[in-house]
Amino acid sequence: MAAKQVFLPIFFILALGFIHLFVFSAQAEAISLERLNSLRVVKRINKNGPFLGLITVYAPEEEAFFKAGVFRPDPRHPFVDLSGRRFRVGKVEGKKVIYVRCGVGLVNAAAATQQMLDLFDIKGIIHFGISGNANSSMQIGDVTIPYQFAQTGLWDWLKPNATMEPNDFAQFDFKSYNDPKRGDNQLGKVGYSTEQFYSISGEVNVPQRPVWFDITKNWLHVASHLQGMKLDQCANSTLCLPYQPKLVVGLKGATSNFFIDNPAYTAFLFKTFGVTSLDMESSAVVMTCLSSGYPVIAIRGLSDLAGSQKGDNTIRLFGPLAALNTAKVVTSFVKSLPRKYVSGF
Repeated sequence: MAAKQVFLPIFFILALGFIHLFVFSAQAEAISLERLNSLRVVKRINKNGPFLGLITVYAPEEEAFFKAGVFRPDPRHPFVDLSGRRFRVGKVEGKKVIYVRCGVGLVNAAAATQQMLDLFDIKGIIHFGISGNANSSMQIGDVTIPYQFAQTGLWDWLKPNATMEPNDFAQFDFKSYNDPKRGDNQLGKVGYSTEQFYSISGEVNVPQRPVWFDITKNWLHVASHLQGMKLDQCANSTLCLPYQPKLVVGLKGATSNFFIDNPAYTAFLFKTFGVTSLDMESSAVVMTCLSSGYPVIAIRGLSDLAGSQKGDNTIRLFGPLAALNTAKVVTSFVKSLPRKYVSGF
């Protein structure tokens, strides 16, 4: 038997529409009012600027930063919430800072950085967090301040015997890693492409195609004087490293939008690009700052060997130690940064 068709009266349909429109309008008005109030707070905060911007990634890094006890919140405006992120206002080593946790990945990092630069009176960005290590001369617990970063997550995935695209600067051939024997591999290969980079230093609406993005030189020079500072050796009272961690300035870093825990791929990245740190945010922060002409530096603590270690990834064991050592280096850098470097470039 056929089902009966039910026809709603037209006035009932219109009523539902008006109710939906009213709820939507009320929500939109509440969001607009909340944003307006937040922007008023931002305006009052900026009257006390300029500030250094501090950007880390996720909760364990934030916990280590605040555990260090160097952040002094501003009693007048300790924070402001914008687009789901909390921007904290205060001082580190006597210098005014605004701190935010951006979230994992390239999009989060770029969005939080751009938001900070657009809304606050920022004179430069210090980005920090933990990362994987691809360099056998470095160890877990060490901290690196690279002088340049590459974005190694922009791929052209090619057919097995295809030639490289014009903008590809390196390639990863899957058949070279066949096990137990060499041969054809239907996955083919990937070519590493360059970003389309728009910058105030370039021609309008014409992207540059750099492979490497350089850290601000005079900030890197300040950081170079921190080499030799003492870092922590123990994660807790029972878990210690058998060596003294070190800070190294002037290596290279790679960023991609995926977590790496594979020894073959890690070895490929080191051999091809000569990188030490492997993370998911740094190049996005660096590119965003350089695009608009802001000074930037990235500080990364090595928490694991990106798959080259025996057994499980060590990030859960030594991530807190790497994050704490990173926070110590960030604090020392802020303290060492001359005020003339903060006041403008």
